[in-house]
Amino acid sequence: MNFKTLLLVCSLPLFFSCKDVTQNKSTDTQNETMEAYLMTYFKDDDHSLHMALSTDGYTFADINDGKPVVAGDTIASQKGIRDPHITRGPDGAFYVAMTDLHIFAKEKGFRETTWERPVEDYDWGNNRGFVLMKSFDLIHWTHSDFLFDEHFPELKNIGCAWAPQTIYDPKEDKMMVYFTMRLGHGLTKMYYAYTDDDFTKVITQPKLIFEYPDPEIQVLDADILPLNDGRYMMTYVAQENPGGIKMAFSDRINGGYVYQSDWIDQEPGACEAPNIYKRIGEDKWVLMYDIFSIQPHNFGFLETTDFKSFENLGHFNEGVMKTTNFTSPKHGAVIQLSKSEAVKLATHYGMNLNF
Repeated sequence: MNFKTLLLVCSLPLFFSCKDVTQNKSTDTQNETMEAYLMTYFKDDDHSLHMALSTDGYTFADINDGKPVVAGDTIASQKGIRDPHITRGPDGAFYVAMTDLHIFAKEKGFRETTWERPVEDYDWGNNRGFVLMKSFDLIHWTHSDFLFDEHFPELKNIGCAWAPQTIYDPKEDKMMVYFTMRLGHGLTKMYYAYTDDDFTKVITQPKLIFEYPDPEIQVLDADILPLNDGRYMMTYVAQENPGGIKMAFSDRINGGYVYQSDWIDQEPGACEAPNIYKRIGEDKWVLMYDIFSIQPHNFGFLETTDFKSFENLGHFNEGVMKTTNFTSPKHGAVIQLSKSEAVKLATHYGMNLNF
């Protein structure tokens, strides 16, 4: 598949618009106070993008009553997306990055083989890239499907590229995407690169962002949080037995992260996909993670004020964290919204949002 620059999908009226949203920049909401939370997630049964809103950071409701806001088979080369992450850039735009991968594509009739490429050469999953989306209003989006081996000859042997996340690098004045990647049958490691301003492609060769002290352990699913003291904190997954979440700290955004041995999740089984969001108006942060080792599948939550001690808030619908109209989300991410942004999004999908 050739790279598609600023592909505008006009057949999805609820989500995509036939106009260049790079010309639709608005600064009206940048000075507003934040009063709501937006979660992105996906589900295994549809491999599509879902969104949920909350006015208190504890109870989330799906904006489309549990149905996708964009179907994975309309935007991804493998007809499915996973691991959606959302962030806000300094331009006021929203950036969504997702894994271009469908793990049930053979069963769904999208391909004749279990994986896109031979498993004996490229191992489990073996996808090659990401879906990148950008919007200024959470309703009208541009998107592109970026495959690494089509743009970087040195990555012809890419085994997989998973769980992309995006953050603004003030030193480079660019959006940085960081992600899990494996070459051939090698172990998964975490890399970073920079994107173009329109968020349609990766423009720098991926480089390692962190090395685990044990070279035999796979690491994946990084989440980077800027701290008030100028440092950056990375939460990530170390696939020991069982796999869980650890932290590392650095003075710079794209490297130098110092390993800490402590596990911070409080699960007896394996978990992945850490994401941290701040509670509005409080010096509290919530660590959300994906517990794939339990049935039914669920999210776990911890709360902290100092990133040293963490209070266990339990799982969705088993404690203070609630869902109202959806179950079994996977690989979530949460950002803050202004009241006007949240109301506009809810209204677009016919959702009643009470403040």
